[in-house]
Amino acid sequence: MLLGVSLSAASGFRIFVPPLVMSIAAQAGHLELAPGFGWMATQPALMMFAAATVLEVGAYYIPWLDELLDVIASPVAVVAGILATASVTGEMSPLLQWSLAILAGGTAAGLVQGTTDVVRLTSTIATGGVANPAVSTVELVSSTGLTLLAIALPLLTGILVISLLVYAGTRLRGVLRRRA
Repeated sequence: MLLGVSLSAASGFRIFVPPLVMSIAAQAGHLELAPGFGWMATQPALMMFAAATVLEVGAYYIPWLDELLDVIASPVAVVAGILATASVTGEMSPLLQWSLAILAGGTAAGLVQGTTDVVRLTSTIATGGVANPAVSTVELVSSTGLTLLAIALPLLTGILVISLLVYAGTRLRGVLRRRA
């Protein structure tokens, strides 16, 4: 479960980086996917995730397009987080698997995505978008690093991610209250 939450949080930074790394790790035998998710370890899925990752990462370096992507990415990141958690939960009843994926994975991805939206909007307002490529780079490195760390050290990463999510949720709530 901690692996799923960590991968979901990484999906909040970049939607397609975690599935790409998961596909590579599953093909290399470093990640066991839940029943029904074996397709993620196929060559066509790997190529699709690679192409989607390149397009997503590149688009975030185009100043006006990055803000548009944030609008689209928010709900998609939640879905990606749900799928990331469901894909690694192992053998359990489908009701429990999907309930945990929705509650834990969707929430983790949504909190991270919401936090990145606030950071990007703040960057756009403060710098006119000049600093947004730096923000994009930090998000890419965070997503990649978190995904790799989650696969290598799921227990440690999960505890770290949950702690950071609680902190980020508290901060995000404070920012939203001030804006209201």
